[in-house]
Amino acid sequence: MVETDRDALAASHLAANWAQVQQRVADACHAAGRDPAEVNILPVSKTFGPDVVRAAMGLGLRRFGENKVQEIRDKSRVLADSGIDWVMIGHLQTNKAKEVARLASEVQSLDRPELAVALDHRLRLEGRRMNALVQVKTSTEPSKYGLPPEQLPAFLDALRAYDTLRVRGLMTLAINSPTPEAVRGCFRLLRELRDQAVARGHELPCLSMGMSGDFPLAIAEGATEVRIGTAIFGVRPYPDAYYWPEK
Repeated sequence: MVETDRDALAASHLAANWAQVQQRVADACHAAGRDPAEVNILPVSKTFGPDVVRAAMGLGLRRFGENKVQEIRDKSRVLADSGIDWVMIGHLQTNKAKEVARLASEVQSLDRPELAVALDHRLRLEGRRMNALVQVKTSTEPSKYGLPPEQLPAFLDALRAYDTLRVRGLMTLAINSPTPEAVRGCFRLLRELRDQAVARGHELPCLSMGMSGDFPLAIAEGATEVRIGTAIFGVRPYPDAYYWPEK
């Protein structure tokens, strides 16, 4: 098969996957009594190269989630003229704040005061502002990152001091469990934390929760954005453990 035929076949598979994911999200919304327009899909392109991202752009996608700063940097070099909004969803070390502040439009893994300080400093130097979600640890797994729930009120109050960070909501990773109620409980906790914060005067319209394997449960609990990788792009060449956390 010639290269153009392979490219066309890959693009066809990607288009079919994207259509299927959109339908599955719509079905989950209807099952939960929600309007599908309330739930955004964030394609997660981690481990897939610029050619795959460019093919996804052919479907009208312009916003992509990545776990590693290095991948954002490498892909943005090739796709510099594409108008992509890169979203950092992986654990972020403070020494990587410089590149995120320069290249990304949003960070969904803001989970500690020192990271807020580092991002604010770099964003001021870049003359930029950035959307941000606070990542909250709603599971008991040691491998999961996030701010402890009991620290969220004080952290949100402290973030008001950083006008470079537009805090728009919360993000979480659910427990890896075969028990749906355990998974759903993580999403329910995030929604409850958001509602409590809103009652205290914070504007937090976004709840980023749910991935390829559990997004219907997240939608049932109020997700406004689901982060979908495998169901759109296919099986990755390396396991998630290789790419998480950010090194």
